[in-house]
Amino acid sequence: MSGQYWKQVRAQGLAVPHDRPLEDLTADLTRMLGDPDPEVREGIAWPALVTWIGRGVYDDLLVGLGDGMAAGLRAGLGEVGTDSVLRRSWSARVLGECLERDHLRSLVPAGTVLDWGDRVATWLLREQDVRGFVPELGWAHAVAHGADALGSLARSRHLGTPELTVVLDVVADRVLAPVDHLFVNGEHDRLAGATMIVLRRDEVPLQVLEPWIARLSAGAAARASYDGRDPHLAGGNAEAFLRALHLQLALAPDPPAVRADLLLVVVEALRETNPGLRHTGASASV
Repeated sequence: MSGQYWKQVRAQGLAVPHDRPLEDLTADLTRMLGDPDPEVREGIAWPALVTWIGRGVYDDLLVGLGDGMAAGLRAGLGEVGTDSVLRRSWSARVLGECLERDHLRSLVPAGTVLDWGDRVATWLLREQDVRGFVPELGWAHAVAHGADALGSLARSRHLGTPELTVVLDVVADRVLAPVDHLFVNGEHDRLAGATMIVLRRDEVPLQVLEPWIARLSAGAAARASYDGRDPHLAGGNAEAFLRALHLQLALAPDPPAVRADLLLVVVEALRETNPGLRHTGASASV
């Protein structure tokens, strides 16, 4: 279908066209999620799919739509610097909307939700192309969209304490993973946001959260030996994540029950990873 066709659909308030089968429309929109033109991807495909999900167009087909998005997470996985990341990243974001719809309407079986969760986690930890905003292409933002999908997963009634703990472990694994460039487009905030959704469930106890923070703190304190690369690459993402989590815990209008105790743990972790703040007048490191 031509770009003009979809521009007309958008101009008409994204009403579902009746001149094409929904299956064909969905296949076209799914392909457009990987289009290198942000006007096509972010201006048409994404708003159309999320609007139709929200209006209940896919309520009887939500499992199939979600499975299609989960399949998109594998498209070109392992490639770096190519356009294939767009399909993976935006598929994750649409899959998150499928999870949100199920949270509202209970449309998807538990096994399917958990399978989607496994696929999101596997993809997010294997994703090598972690660019945020890309000139000419617009938003790739795989880590941020993966974080959003994890947050949507964490709201699911099908997740209990063990599964929510796994979500936290996936967040930690992602921020501790080796990278060539630190996250610079709000990924830490989005990962902290997903963490807050887990915490607000009030199902993961402090005795689980404390070693989880300790692991992040140890990673944040790591500094690579000098080899010509930025030594902060080793722990910079974990450090920024801890700061983002501290901010969201401190300012949240709807805090989790563990906020007071967990804030103390996070503050201590930040002290450990920022030794220059321990003593007044201490000189900063280079």
